[in-house]
Amino acid sequence: MNTDIHRLLDEAFAGIEMTPAAQDLKEEIRANLTAQVDDLVAAGASPAEAARRAIADLGDVRALLDDEPASASAQGWEALTARNRVRPKPGFVVRTVVLSLLAAGALVGILLVLLLVHPAAPAAVAALGAVVAIALGIVTADALLQETTTNHPLPAGRAIGFGVATAGTLLALGLGGAFALAPDQLWLVILAAVLLVAAIALFSYLGATQTNRHKAWVRGAAGQMPPNRFETEPETAARFGIYTAVLWFVTLAVIIVLVFTAGWWWAPVAFVAGLAAMMLLLARMLYAPRSGDRR
Repeated sequence: MNTDIHRLLDEAFAGIEMTPAAQDLKEEIRANLTAQVDDLVAAGASPAEAARRAIADLGDVRALLDDEPASASAQGWEALTARNRVRPKPGFVVRTVVLSLLAAGALVGILLVLLLVHPAAPAAVAALGAVVAIALGIVTADALLQETTTNHPLPAGRAIGFGVATAGTLLALGLGGAFALAPDQLWLVILAAVLLVAAIALFSYLGATQTNRHKAWVRGAAGQMPPNRFETEPETAARFGIYTAVLWFVTLAVIIVLVFTAGWWWAPVAFVAGLAAMMLLLARMLYAPRSGDRR
């Protein structure tokens, strides 16, 4: 690890007030300088010489800070967005197009199976549904790993979590469609219910624990918004996660009981009831008066 670049960067920012905008700029410069130093070292320069050359090419950081807008309203959000635009990486674009085409082809395959195969094959529908789910789950995770104009990339673990939750939801829908073709295969609807509940629970956890990762020029606008209660009260976020898990485990149990007693067509009713209960729980947890606000 080349520590020279970090030391020289700290020296370049010496005497500068570290406002949120200055800190964001420093971290962006650090990432760019680290990549530049790696290129110089690969070209044959020593680590120390590469760090000095990269800092020398940087110039006066105060000039860069002076270029930062004094306020968002001075330039307008459209101008700020255009100035800080991040272009998508070519590899990401290629992967997204290929996987989207694969998902679209699988959806067409499902339609052809339903229209042309008699009797319709539930195994083929489930398999093609899995292709759609996995492809779009990868696209979701890959997209969240990309840096955009207004957001930093998500950590890899969280991005993969969102991708898994997306794939689980879509796969549950595919299994549900397969079950509609073969109502005697109860394992399909049970597996679909388990996947759907797990995906919703994962979405709930990721959403409740997601912190604000906006960059400085967007935080300027968001600063006028009231704080997220889950960010200011970690214990509330923890309780919400526990309540959500219990709620969906109970919903899953009700779905299984209804499938084996009243019939599988009652399962969606239990799911809708569980979803409505979760929405009410979320509203209660987010917007209920805080303990310090009660008199």
